Amino acid sequence: MHIILELAIILIATKLAGHASVRLKQPAVLGELLIGIVVGPALLGWVSDSDIIHILSEIGVIVLMFIAGLETDIDGLKNNAKSAFAVATGGIIFPLGFGYLAGIMIGMDLAHAIFLGLILSATSVSISVQTLKELGKMQTRESITLLGAAVLDDVIVIILLAFMMSFFGGEDVNTMTVIAQKALFFATIIVVSWKIVPPVMRWLGSLKVSEPVISAAIIVCFSFAYYAEMLGIAAIIGAFIAGVALSKTPFKEQVEHKIEPIAYGVFVPIFFVSIGLKVSFAGLGEQVWFIVAISLLAIFTKLAGSGIGAWLTGFDFHSSARIGSGMISRGEVALILASIGLDAHLLAKAYFTPLIFVVIITTIVTPPTLKILFKNEREQEKSAG
Repeated sequence: MHIILELAIILIATKLAGHASVRLKQPAVLGELLIGIVVGPALLGWVSDSDIIHILSEIGVIVLMFIAGLETDIDGLKNNAKSAFAVATGGIIFPLGFGYLAGIMIGMDLAHAIFLGLILSATSVSISVQTLKELGKMQTRESITLLGAAVLDDVIVIILLAFMMSFFGGEDVNTMTVIAQKALFFATIIVVSWKIVPPVMRWLGSLKVSEPVISAAIIVCFSFAYYAEMLGIAAIIGAFIAGVALSKTPFKEQVEHKIEPIAYGVFVPIFFVSIGLKVSFAGLGEQVWFIVAISLLAIFTKLAGSGIGAWLTGFDFHSSARIGSGMISRGEVALILASIGLDAHLLAKAYFTPLIFVVIITTIVTPPTLKILFKNEREQEKSAG
């Protein structure tokens, strides 16, 4: 029953921390991220990084990205496909290149240096999504481009990982098979979203049971997430596409209205806290310089790379900065890559914990950065008016 108490602590801690963050004129998600460090093993030790917490946090991020898909303007996503590709490409080239150079400079061998760059190339847009929702900016052109870029970033990084595993990882990984799996996923998921999801929703929604529509939506969400994971793509991408698929059905508003209380009342707070639970201050004294340097590198290479990609495709300087800042968070995608790299001997154990800190720092700086940049947008609109 200890897990029940931990869940109660997580929920009250995130709500109080989120409230305090808003009172300090910061997004609530910033407080919810930081409180995980406070209640976790790093400080108070009230909540442990257990398997159950991990599973519930996975559900949290899946549902969060499902909601993001529900709120995405699919026509806007199509119209901004070129920009999304440029943002994703720039957001990979800069961190990968400079991360590799940093690895070589500190004495890493070729494989380890490339893998460091690959970890820095990852993007997890879930934190940005929550911040943009709080700011009421989910329907802007910047946000739509950001979401599209994050999906492409994830796919490209996974394909690059497959190349690395085949050359350096000591595993029998067929790169063409990996690419074929990605192509199969997107080809089939588009057809399923277009032709199968609407009739399935109508059929399941007509069942004479309680809340059939919301259950049907969650079934679609989890099925898409599982299918994505099965074919080597992050579950959050499948969940996001499931949300986009349902956004084109008559059930969109009903699903959105009923799933948000479940998500933000229970599962999403657990996801935010779970990031802080991975922090440990033990033995970090010798690695402080590495954490600071790589964190700055991670922030500025993603900001510059993605920002330049946006600028080259028609966004002005301020919009490009907002898009670049939204791509900074590495989140759970980089954590997964780090774990894979450790198991495949592409990442030295001595660098694993410091890189977890780098991931957490990039995740924590994203909400206030977005808040500042969008605040500047409002000030510019006032001065123009």
